[in-house]
Amino acid sequence: MKSAKGIENLAFVPSSPDILRRLSASPSQIEVSAFSSDPQKENSQPQELQKPQELQKSPEPSLPSAPPNVSVEQLRSLSLSEFEEGPCGWRNFHPQCLQRFNTPQGFLLHYCLLAVTQGIVVNGLVNISISTIEKRYEMKSSLTGLISSSYDISFCLLSLFVSFFGERGHKPRWLAFAAFMIGLGALVFSLPQFFSGKYKLGSLFEDTCVTASNSTSCTSSTSSLSNYLYVFILGQLLLGAGGTPLYTLGTAFLDDSVPTHKSSLYIGTGYAMSILGPAIGYVLGGQLLTMYIDVAVGERQGSIYTDVTEDDPRWLGAWWIGFLLSWIFAWSLIIPFSCFPKHLPGTADIQAGKTSQAHQSNGNADAKFGKSIKDFPAALKNLMKNAVFMCLVLSTSSEALITTGFATFLPKFIENQFGLTSSFAATLGGAVLIPGAALGQILGGFLVSKFKMTCKNAMKFALFTSGVAFTLSFVFIYANCENEPFAGVSESYNGTGELGSLIAPCNANCNCLRSYYYPVCGDGVQYFSPCFAGCSNAISHRKPKVYYNCSCIERKTEITSTAETLGFEAKAGKCETHCANLPIFLCIFFIIIIFTFMAGTPITVSILRCVNHRQRSLALGIQFMFLRLLGTIPGPIIFGFTIDSTCILWDINDCGIKGACWIYDNIKMAHMLVAISVTCKVITMFFNGFAIFLYRPPPPATDVSFHNENSVVTNVLAEEDLNKVVKEG
Repeated sequence: MKSAKGIENLAFVPSSPDILRRLSASPSQIEVSAFSSDPQKENSQPQELQKPQELQKSPEPSLPSAPPNVSVEQLRSLSLSEFEEGPCGWRNFHPQCLQRFNTPQGFLLHYCLLAVTQGIVVNGLVNISISTIEKRYEMKSSLTGLISSSYDISFCLLSLFVSFFGERGHKPRWLAFAAFMIGLGALVFSLPQFFSGKYKLGSLFEDTCVTASNSTSCTSSTSSLSNYLYVFILGQLLLGAGGTPLYTLGTAFLDDSVPTHKSSLYIGTGYAMSILGPAIGYVLGGQLLTMYIDVAVGERQGSIYTDVTEDDPRWLGAWWIGFLLSWIFAWSLIIPFSCFPKHLPGTADIQAGKTSQAHQSNGNADAKFGKSIKDFPAALKNLMKNAVFMCLVLSTSSEALITTGFATFLPKFIENQFGLTSSFAATLGGAVLIPGAALGQILGGFLVSKFKMTCKNAMKFALFTSGVAFTLSFVFIYANCENEPFAGVSESYNGTGELGSLIAPCNANCNCLRSYYYPVCGDGVQYFSPCFAGCSNAISHRKPKVYYNCSCIERKTEITSTAETLGFEAKAGKCETHCANLPIFLCIFFIIIIFTFMAGTPITVSILRCVNHRQRSLALGIQFMFLRLLGTIPGPIIFGFTIDSTCILWDINDCGIKGACWIYDNIKMAHMLVAISVTCKVITMFFNGFAIFLYRPPPPATDVSFHNENSVVTNVLAEEDLNKVVKEG
């Protein structure tokens, strides 16, 4: 009798007794890879394996009917596994104190910390620092818009390759690389502060009515400071390179490490932390902007800077400090991620207990598929042919267009609709968006986990939540406010001047600049600036600032004699709105955000389930690429063009060039946003419903557990070898 020779692998580490259970099970129960390239071989294989009847009756965990010279160790060597489970540490150094983190909860903790850091930098500090960077480095808004888009461009270029090659790699080490790149990107983004020299204050602008001209001639000069644009773009590209493994490989690793019914809760928690990051970034960045940009200048040079306050248009805050803090914190996560093993202990057992829910499509591949760059086009084609997967991707892309658009312009909508200051509107917008999105992500993941929803049920749940959000989207039609009276725009200057023109006889000699928008309110009417209101005097120590002797503000008949000696009065800021719809709007919009983001985690889980197990990371890479190309990149652009179409008063500088919009038609803006929201929600629900209609789960006979495609194929090969041993014995 010939001795049994198995397939040897020196790197193999036994990860689960279930492998022996599979070898001792009935051949009719042995898994056959869904990627078999030969359907006939796939059909004939089980029949060949059914010949030795002894194997069918063998109890676990051993094979008593097998020849005596076939040992358990040889059986282990016959079954290869890619689940390189191990202790937490580096090479031969495995401190006992680290092993408490070698669990799904320990990995989730570090994943959340990195997601929060990434959110703080990319969606928090960058956004809140853009206006300061524009002023400091003399850039146009189009250039700073390019800076903002550089992150998404980098993500799109890298997501497919990182997710494809990282799927079979060491995912925790990929996340260590992500932490390194996020920290490096934050550091590079802050470098212009240290190489551009000290900020030089310009002359203080006079905001009141003066007969001497305070306007400058039309000159177009370029500054070398704008060359720092390329440094900012490089920083964003590096941040994009760091964010790519985080949301593709990191999500897939979480799904690997926990049972199916818990996966949604872990993923939802991780995504919720990525939403919490921008909130921390806005709070941190807002506090840092209250510090002067050159923090040590005031101490050294004293009085020349002591008079500069945040109310001064020349004030610039210390935007760069937050990036340095994020750099240090991101790099502190490199070591924790590098010590995690390729798979957490127990991963093989968890995978053995899972059942495949992949959509039954025609895209198949052999066991060695996906290991080389030559397989990359075929892998893309394989996923593109999965109709359910593509429908879910298009559904999330449509939803991302709405969410990014509102995340960008919700503060502006609140500011203009309800007559609030930009800072207070941003605070309200953040108070609604951030908690609502985080709560929705966690709640969606919890419900999917609680009720152990299958792939199809998770898609139905996402469709339901999208339908609720769609119904509530019509709140914009009713929770809006008409424009308050505005001199020169909606009404004339006390019966003088023309509508559509800010110039009237009362301010014709004031030499006012239309590029300086500083609204004041007098007698219930809003004016473009104190200069356009004809105000010649001001008391700056009062809060808000008060203006007197305003020639364009009508005198009231009931004015007191004391006030008459001081002239006419205006108060800095917009007029208080008489609209009472703000609380209703915020409450309903908060509910909309919750139901919108409740669909996020179920859709992500459905994407992970409807594709083959080995292609999950690549599927997430494709999802995020489409999500950015069709959602996050065009979303703010579409919302911006739509909102600009409702503008009724533009900024026009001395050269006659149109700039930003100062006043919008509130009713038209609300209706336009409803049109966008409803259209995108209909697209989202259509593709979501179409995915449910097309989805076909595996037949009951083949809906069996899976370890790993390679180990599955190896198990079949091992059975063939054992059959030969039995015959020869």
